[in-house]
Amino acid sequence: MTIALLILHGLVAIALLGAITHQFIAAVRRSPARGTAFIDRYKGVNPRVFANAVVVLYLAAFVLGAVIYPSYRLNVRVAFEQMALGAAVGGFELKEHFAGLGVALLPLYLWLWRPERDDSHGRDRLAITGILAFIVWFDLLVGHVLNNLRGLP
Repeated sequence: MTIALLILHGLVAIALLGAITHQFIAAVRRSPARGTAFIDRYKGVNPRVFANAVVVLYLAAFVLGAVIYPSYRLNVRVAFEQMALGAAVGGFELKEHFAGLGVALLPLYLWLWRPERDDSHGRDRLAITGILAFIVWFDLLVGHVLNNLRGLP
């Protein structure tokens, strides 16, 4: 059961990574995309469309991670401590804290991506989206590295 939840957690995290990265890159662009190149079409989406999807995926990844967490605490963290892998334990602690901060930012994130905030809060929207993108990338990379260090529980 834990392995299935871990795989589902990873799949949701990859979907979240794609959505937040796509939204961030589209929000960074200053002018409408022109041309037929892949990057032009990638930037040519409406980033507001992704706000609700990002929140749902973030919360799903967070809840799945919370369900898996006791197994990690009992099985994986103890092994890392016995192998003197303090950096791995510390990386996961940062991952936990960043994920919690991301959940706390979600209401502000949703509020900033409302259509009526387009003109007044562009930099704020970009900053919060960038912070969430950093958190998602960091958490995914740390989780992937830790999973590779220990293997599936």
